[in-house]
Amino acid sequence: MKVKNILDRYLVMGMLLAAGLSSCEKYVTIDVAPGQLSAEDTYATEASATAAVLTLYSYYITTQYSLPYFTVTGALPADELQYNGTAADNLEFAQGSVTPGNATLANNFWYYPYVVIREANLAIDGISKSTTLSDAVKRQLTGEAKFFRAYYFYFLVNYFGDVPLAVNTLELDNARLARSSADKVWAQIISDLKDAESMLPSAYASSSAYPRSRVNKYAAAALLARAYLYTKDYTNAETEATRVIGAADVPYGLPALNSAFINTSPEVILQFSTQFGYSTLFGSSYRSSSATAVPLYTLYPGFVNSFETGDQRATNWVDAVVSNGATFYKINKYKLATATAGNEYNVILRLAEQYLIRAEARAALNTNLAGAQDDLNAVRNRAGLAGTTAATSTELLAAIAAERKVELFGETHRWFDLRRTGTLNDVIGGVKASYRSATKGLLPIPTAQILVNPILTQNEGYN
Repeated sequence: MKVKNILDRYLVMGMLLAAGLSSCEKYVTIDVAPGQLSAEDTYATEASATAAVLTLYSYYITTQYSLPYFTVTGALPADELQYNGTAADNLEFAQGSVTPGNATLANNFWYYPYVVIREANLAIDGISKSTTLSDAVKRQLTGEAKFFRAYYFYFLVNYFGDVPLAVNTLELDNARLARSSADKVWAQIISDLKDAESMLPSAYASSSAYPRSRVNKYAAAALLARAYLYTKDYTNAETEATRVIGAADVPYGLPALNSAFINTSPEVILQFSTQFGYSTLFGSSYRSSSATAVPLYTLYPGFVNSFETGDQRATNWVDAVVSNGATFYKINKYKLATATAGNEYNVILRLAEQYLIRAEARAALNTNLAGAQDDLNAVRNRAGLAGTTAATSTELLAAIAAERKVELFGETHRWFDLRRTGTLNDVIGGVKASYRSATKGLLPIPTAQILVNPILTQNEGYN
């Protein structure tokens, strides 16, 4: 696919989308395409407004282009996933030497996230101007749209650092935005998630056929807890994680390991279901068509050696296949390569992470070390391990980092964890000979974007 500027597509065809048209009359007026609804009409009724917001879930970009690349390709630079294919773009990620001209970088990590952010901006604006929607519907739909805007900015700021903070619907203004500081982006993420948490109900709006597949209050709180952890606001990270862990109206729990990722799991806080997209992308990325085939993405043998003796995750969430005399370790969290007729969706947020967030926050605050031990042990005990022997703040932080590695693998966290804890260069430098330590763990700004928007500057280490 040809690389485009963030908003080039906005100008050419984006304004014609059914989710709503830009109000950019300051620059240009584009008539509504035949068969399309105007922005006013889109947010006139509950049915049409809901359909517009549901495009954030069903948008092929979310399910086909952003999600698998954020989680799979994004994990390749870390020390958990190795790539068994030959695609040049993916090999750059796997080798830790992504170049600014990488097309996957330009499209899937930059352009497509901004497309979804644009749709969220249009929804937030259109809903706020509606005079016919009820307050309850406005709050529900605005909360969902703000969650998605925060969700995509979360990935952008983690992969690129400073990024354009496009939060309005003026197409031409957004197309020439300079990069905002990472601090400002994080502030926007936190603001959106706080709004989403306050607006959304505890009950899931999703149907019984697609459980926990639309954002609720606790999904917003869970992502907010992560945002606070990443920005070292440990007090609020503990508060938000506690809100999720202690939820009484939507009880969450830690089931047996092999039940954690099925679509009826009490551990699931948010999952994107096949109702809103394709098959389970995590499963199709990490599984293979047969028991003897090697998937494109497998675990490093050294990563598999990280599991403690007796850790049931090593047997329940990892399996192996031998090909041409070599052993490849497959991620077995999802059992199905496709889930169009199965019982697995794409799990986005789950409870085990919240225990680990709260444990880390408590250990960093050094005020409730017993509570940090309890939270860490909740995850360890589920995996068949004894309670931690870590007792001091320093020991607990190290133990929690090790636990996050073996609990959350294949779910995007590893690279971000190494980067935010300042251990990236030491860990990856010993695994990948071509790793660029001068980049501070950030991806390059795509060349195509800088060419069409010279205001953008390149990240350190890529000039």
